[in-house]
Amino acid sequence: MSESGTSELRQDVLIRLVKAFFSDNFEENARLIPYDMRPKGSDVPFRCCIYKERAILRDRVIAGLGFSIEDDNEETLLSEYAKKSLEREKFDDTILTVIGAACKGCVPNRMYVTNICQGCVARSCQRACKFGAIKIINGKSYIDSAKCRNCKMCMAACPYNAIVKIAVPCEDACPVGAIEKDETGHAKIDHEKCISCGKCVKRCPFGAINEKSQMIDIMKCLKTGKEVIALIAPSIAGQFKGNIYQLKTAMLKAGFKDVFEVAQGADITTRNEASEFKERMEKGEAFMTTSCCAGYNLLRQKYLTSINNFASKTRTPMYYAAEIAKQKYPNAALVFVSPCVAKRKEVFDNKNVDYLMNYIELSALLKGLDINPEELNETPFDTESSKQGRKFGVTGGVSGAVEALYNGSVKIKPVIVNGLNKDIIKQIQKYANEGVCSEGNLMEIMCCEGGCIGGNAVLEQQRTAKKAILALSDKSENIK
Repeated sequence: MSESGTSELRQDVLIRLVKAFFSDNFEENARLIPYDMRPKGSDVPFRCCIYKERAILRDRVIAGLGFSIEDDNEETLLSEYAKKSLEREKFDDTILTVIGAACKGCVPNRMYVTNICQGCVARSCQRACKFGAIKIINGKSYIDSAKCRNCKMCMAACPYNAIVKIAVPCEDACPVGAIEKDETGHAKIDHEKCISCGKCVKRCPFGAINEKSQMIDIMKCLKTGKEVIALIAPSIAGQFKGNIYQLKTAMLKAGFKDVFEVAQGADITTRNEASEFKERMEKGEAFMTTSCCAGYNLLRQKYLTSINNFASKTRTPMYYAAEIAKQKYPNAALVFVSPCVAKRKEVFDNKNVDYLMNYIELSALLKGLDINPEELNETPFDTESSKQGRKFGVTGGVSGAVEALYNGSVKIKPVIVNGLNKDIIKQIQKYANEGVCSEGNLMEIMCCEGGCIGGNAVLEQQRTAKKAILALSDKSENIK
């Protein structure tokens, strides 16, 4: 099942939750979702039997209702969970939850010699291994997993490409080793280690790792008539059919009181970050890192404390956009509309922002209410964002905005970190320890490859999204 396939499955569950919520009997209709999705006599698309399919769909509904699957006793009906979601007054800050039944229980990460091995005389793989992990058995190479360090030197040395790395997608994607197997062999997240980057959510081909949704809490606000304000991230352009002005109309139709572009906050971030960068360079500091990516900010708080001296103190675009919205609507509930998991932690820590809704969830809300943005008229924003602010969702957008603001009057040499992994984190740590970055002086660090358009909750391919963002940006004014 592809990444888009797992996203579609999550969205299908959420659409049904939206329809159930606005129906005459939310609790009962929520209970029936697994049965409606896999009715008696239907084909079983993924699992051994319809009963396991329904059990996994039940867990997906639990996550959609905002609860941890790990806490489920399997006896509580979905109708009871639905009732509890309506009664909930506070949302706990555990962000991710694992569907144990959906987890494949993959074999451990390891290097493996396939039957392509020719047992060659050169013994290139054995010579390349620095840990003595390779021995020859019956004329073929064999890797002792107890000694192997997964350095992949043997794989690079083999002239027949006979050695492969068997990867567990979620573990392999996690840049900080926050996922390991429990006693049953299934994935388990260490929330103390986790930086909420969402890479595991995106990479699991079984959709076993889910975000705990706040959709019910948001829809409660919408249904009761409370003022609800949406803050849409810059990467949202191109994610929905129709432009962002039509999307604003759609969201107003769904019940939001107003919609603000977070790109407006990005313009404030640019000005503040540019001023800070200039001041630091004048003091003789070697380099500065940007501050926009929530995943990177969590990484440096937990693991790279030595980089904090070089990290910008400027707030994120969401922070500034929320301040603007709160000034206009002091009593409203603010919802940040995001492409990724990491922003959930930032939302929990921001006193002005109440909830997060990702792009998959927003799409589910609109589809559940039969609202199609592309069919609607455009609604303008009170303040138009700049060309540069609207490109914050694409790799290079943040440093490019600072460059555009100074227009050559300040010497800027950007270093683009396009996605975090274990090797890149080591390199950043090296820069911090040595106190110098030989490649440049303004380091833009984005957790996801491609920038925010590479987040775990995006709806469109990066090429499509980037094209739409650049088209919108080209129609906008330069930052001043």
